[in-house]
Amino acid sequence: MAEPRVVDTKPMLKKLDKGSYWWCACGQSGNQPYCDGSHAGTDFRPVELQVSENGVAVAFCMCKRTGEPPRCDGSHTKLQGLTAG
Repeated sequence: MAEPRVVDTKPMLKKLDKGSYWWCACGQSGNQPYCDGSHAGTDFRPVELQVSENGVAVAFCMCKRTGEPPRCDGSHTKLQGLTAG
């Protein structure tokens, strides 16, 4: 499988309302951190996040290397030689 595109080397904080959200795992979406279907034709698949109440703060992984998708787990601190873009 190809490596996902690094969008940023820090998480994106979002306050979310109750509902279902789809996190972009490939890094190609123009609507980060959410999926816009740019993964079509690849092995990447978006990750669903269910939020059960309003006002939930989520730190979305933007380096796309997290072990806890879609949440940031600090993996961006281990990136070497990779830049956003």
